[in-house]
Amino acid sequence: MFRLHVVAALTVTLAFGACSSSPKKDMTYTPSNAAVMARPYDYDQPAGYDAAKPYPLIVLLHGYGANGFVQDALFGWAQLADDRGVFVAHPDGTVDAGGSHFWNATDACCDEQHTGVDDVAYLNAVVDDMEANFNIDKKRVFFAGHSNGGFMSHRMACDAAGRVAAIMALAGDNWQDPSKCNPTEPVAVLQVHGDADTLVPYDGAGLMPSAKQSVGSWAVKNGCTGDLTDTGETLDIDYDIAGAETTVANYACTVGAAELWTIHGGQHVPSLLLPDWGNHVFDWLMQHPKP
Repeated sequence: MFRLHVVAALTVTLAFGACSSSPKKDMTYTPSNAAVMARPYDYDQPAGYDAAKPYPLIVLLHGYGANGFVQDALFGWAQLADDRGVFVAHPDGTVDAGGSHFWNATDACCDEQHTGVDDVAYLNAVVDDMEANFNIDKKRVFFAGHSNGGFMSHRMACDAAGRVAAIMALAGDNWQDPSKCNPTEPVAVLQVHGDADTLVPYDGAGLMPSAKQSVGSWAVKNGCTGDLTDTGETLDIDYDIAGAETTVANYACTVGAAELWTIHGGQHVPSLLLPDWGNHVFDWLMQHPKP
């Protein structure tokens, strides 16, 4: 069975000393439902939070074998919360028989013991809980994830389209069988993928579609037109690769979005350039709220 290990992510995080800080939490926070009482989660609260105004929410999902705290540190999104005024929730998946956290996302990844845990219900409960405790803008609820968390972000777009405005999936794909993804309304989807990824191949393998297939399936579901087209825009998001190594391509969409950022030479765990990485993703998400 396909396994996504993130030892490299852990190594990068520890090397930068990111685990020395703790998530910022409101001391008045109270769990609002049984699901989050059974599976507590952490979140980053923006500095100067003002309950009188609505804030966007990003639910950040870790890769297989990592956890929410490590993924938050690797992405540098505790700082993003302060810099851009956004809540970032970073929950943990359940633990499998090998002691690794996972999300039950698609048939490719990663409920290897077939526990059937309903992570869609749990993550909906996390959003419910954030909305119960804070002034969250319901038109700006986003999911983002790496690897197994990217697969799970696609799953949330498929199964909870009514509340998910947009997702970003880094090195994680949608269902290979498009009929298993049935969103009730359009969702903006950003796929970010290194073309040198050997764990989740850019060109697909087995039950994993290619990065272009994942984006293409969303173009169909969102009613987009034309072909996947290079916009001419380039981004520098991987500091180990010289220059602006990432190209941007998308479909023409009037609702939702279907966009692919290809990290040329990028591995499964890119060396993310911070804070540029978070700012690029945040800017894109904020351009795609619910109508």
